[in-house]
Amino acid sequence: MSYNFFVHTDLTFGKDAIEALPEIIEAEGIKKVLVIYDAGVKAAGIAQKVLQEMNKVKGLTVSVFDGVEPNPSNGLIEKIYGIAKAEEVQGFVAIGGGSSIDSAKAVNVLMTNEGPIGQYGGIGLVKENVLPLIAIPTTAGTSSEITNVTALTDTEAVCKYVVIDNKITPTHVIADPEFTRTMPKSVTAATGMDAITHAVESYISNMSNPLTKYNSIEGLKIFHKYLQRAVENGEDMEAREQMMLGCIITGFGFSNANLGFVHGIAHTLSAHFGLPHGMANACVLPYVIAFNAPSCKKEMIELAQAIDLPLTGNEDEDILALSKELLNMTKALGIKTLSEQGIKESDFDMLAEDVLKEPVLGFNPRQGITKEDIINILKQAF
Repeated sequence: MSYNFFVHTDLTFGKDAIEALPEIIEAEGIKKVLVIYDAGVKAAGIAQKVLQEMNKVKGLTVSVFDGVEPNPSNGLIEKIYGIAKAEEVQGFVAIGGGSSIDSAKAVNVLMTNEGPIGQYGGIGLVKENVLPLIAIPTTAGTSSEITNVTALTDTEAVCKYVVIDNKITPTHVIADPEFTRTMPKSVTAATGMDAITHAVESYISNMSNPLTKYNSIEGLKIFHKYLQRAVENGEDMEAREQMMLGCIITGFGFSNANLGFVHGIAHTLSAHFGLPHGMANACVLPYVIAFNAPSCKKEMIELAQAIDLPLTGNEDEDILALSKELLNMTKALGIKTLSEQGIKESDFDMLAEDVLKEPVLGFNPRQGITKEDIINILKQAF
């Protein structure tokens, strides 16, 4: 047996972790920095707390881009890059969820590599090392803060694609669970189910190995235990802390093992209809896992056992225990069905055609996926 397991990011975790930011900036020798975040982070007052810490760094010039959008597009990346280039920044601070951190990763590529960003879609295509990037997550689910992946939307081709390269992994992570306290219930639920999707898909991925499986299954256990608590009471800081920890643990797993069929569908839903990534994953997750179960029976039972689901001893029944539990969770958490998110049955044929083009299907345990298989899952999630 031989395999690789990549871990890169320096991590500061816990209450008041943000106080480490000035020292990190000074150690990196950054004199000009671009801070990237969205309107929600600004409204929550989190951006102001970060900027206050940055004011402690003598001689630091701070520029701000606060217009990050969900499912960041190539056009958005070019816009932010134009600002970063004009300001001659030497590093980045990204505050927020996956959209903000993914945007910073993509812009960082263009600072040292020729554009356009779309040419780097795929694995290991970034040629030159990038600038320091400090990621400060405000959600617990995407794991973008510690992964080598940025997910972007090509609005011309109407598709979502990923740049996967070890060079783009954030240099530092400042993970303070307090920064997730203001997440609305719906966002907490969707990002939490996103993390569960990462955990399950990476565990059953045909690229998994013992190290990735360890992280994936531990992440699943944490989110299964604490997600409902965090949704019900956003002030439950034990649950918030555990979710942020689980997000990081899960990220180590899926950034090395890759993902699968669920993400293939979710990418397509987000590209065509702008569905938030976590919600797009969550609404199809139970049905894809049931579809995959016959091709990864051992793993299905291991995951079910890890979260103490009751098993009968009948393998054909037990391999479906996890998918049934995931369906119960999505209902309890208020995850919307496809119809509730504005998708129509007349869209299924077009969506299925595009899902078949998704590269992540290559990592899925069940191969030979057909258009009819995809349409059937969409009907179940409708």
